[in-house]
Amino acid sequence: MTDHGSARPRRRLRFRLRLRLRLRTPELRFLAVGVCTGLTAWFLLIGLMMSIAPIVTLPLLPRTARGASRLAAYERRRTGRYLDTTIPGPRGQPAAGDDDIGTVLTSPDTRRDVSWLTLHATLGLLTGLVPVASLTGAVQNLVVAALWPYLPSAATTLDQPVGSWGGAGLALATAAGYALAGVVLTPPLARWYARTSAARLAPPKPTLVERLAEVTATRAAALEAHGTELRRIERSLHDGTQNRIVAVVMHLGMVERALRRDPESALPMILTAQDAATDALSELREVVRQIYPPVLTDRGLRGAVAALAAHSAIPCTLTADEELPRAPAAVEAAAYFVVAEALTNAVKHSGAARITVSLHTDADRLTVEITDDGHGGADAARGSGVVGIQRRVAAFDGTTRLDSPPGGPTVLRADIPLGV
Repeated sequence: MTDHGSARPRRRLRFRLRLRLRLRTPELRFLAVGVCTGLTAWFLLIGLMMSIAPIVTLPLLPRTARGASRLAAYERRRTGRYLDTTIPGPRGQPAAGDDDIGTVLTSPDTRRDVSWLTLHATLGLLTGLVPVASLTGAVQNLVVAALWPYLPSAATTLDQPVGSWGGAGLALATAAGYALAGVVLTPPLARWYARTSAARLAPPKPTLVERLAEVTATRAAALEAHGTELRRIERSLHDGTQNRIVAVVMHLGMVERALRRDPESALPMILTAQDAATDALSELREVVRQIYPPVLTDRGLRGAVAALAAHSAIPCTLTADEELPRAPAAVEAAAYFVVAEALTNAVKHSGAARITVSLHTDADRLTVEITDDGHGGADAARGSGVVGIQRRVAAFDGTTRLDSPPGGPTVLRADIPLGV
C-alpha cells in the first residue's frame, strides 16, 4: 500500500531540485562559454604583444586590435543578454578598416578593449573553470565509483585510491562535494563576473566638460540640420511651387483678356490654368510630405518604412519588432528620413543586389540599421548623404555608425533616444 503522505514531500523535493538546476543553467552556460572566450582573449593578448614587440610585426597590430574589438562586442551582447540589459559600445566612429598604427595605439577604445582582454583572459577564465571543473570532477568520481572493480588503479580526483566499496563510497561523497560546490558557487560567481565584465566593457561615463562639449556639438548639429532643412524647403517652394503658382496667375490673366475679346476661346485657357493649379497643389503637398510624411500618422513608423522598402529600386527586406511602440513624432520622422536617405544612397552608389532594414527599440533608444551587399567603400568624409543622416540623428543626441569596408557589406546604424 502506497504511503501518499510520504510521496508528496518526495515529489516536492524533486520539483525543487529540478527548479534549482533549471535556474542555474543560464549561469552555468554563461561561465562555460566564458572559458572559450577567455582562451580566445589569451590568444589575442599574445598576438597583441607579438605585434608590438618586434618591429617587423607592427603592421599586424590593427588587424589584431580589430579581433579584440569583435570579441569585446560579442561579450557585450552576451553579457547584456545574461544581465537583461544593454551594454553600450564605443561612442565614437568605429575604426573598422583603419590600418593606421598610430590611431590604433592612441585610441581610447583600443586601450579599453585591451584592459578588458587582460581581465577576461585571467579572471574570466578562472571563474569559468569553476563550474566546468565541478561538473567534470563530479562525473569523473561517479565513473570511478561505478567502475572501480574494472579499474585496478582507480583513484578519485583527490588522488585517493578506490580498491573497495568503502573507497567507492568515498568517491561518491567526493562527486557530491563537487556537484554541491558547483551548485552553490556558480550563481554568485556568474552574477559577480558579469557585472564586473559589463563595467569594464561599457565606455566610461563622460565628465561634465566632455558632456558639455557633446551638448554644444549636438546643438550646433541641430542648428545646422534645421538650417539645411529650411533651405531645402525654401528651394522646393521657390523652384517648384512658386513657379507653378506664377504659371496659374499668368494663365488667369490670359483668361481675363480672352473673356473680354472672345469668350469662346477662354475655355482652353481655363482648363490649362486648372491643370497648372492642380500641379501646384501636388507640388505643395509633396513639400509638406517631406516635412512630416502623413504616412507616419496613418501607419506608424513600421508601416511607413515598409512602404519605402516596397518602392525601393533594389529588393529590400524589413525586419522590425512585432510590437514596435509609437515614438515621438520628431523621432519617427528622423528615423523615416534616415531610411529614405540610406535607401537612396544605396540605389545610387552601392551596386547592391539586396538591402535589409531593421527597426528595434531597446530600453529608451530606437535603433535603425540598413545593410546592403554592395561594393562598400562609403565614406562620410567624401560628402555623401551620410553627413545629412549624421546631422539629423545628432540633433536628437543620437549616434550614427558607418561600417563600409571595401568589398562590402555596408552597414549604417543609427541610435536615436526616444526621450526627446
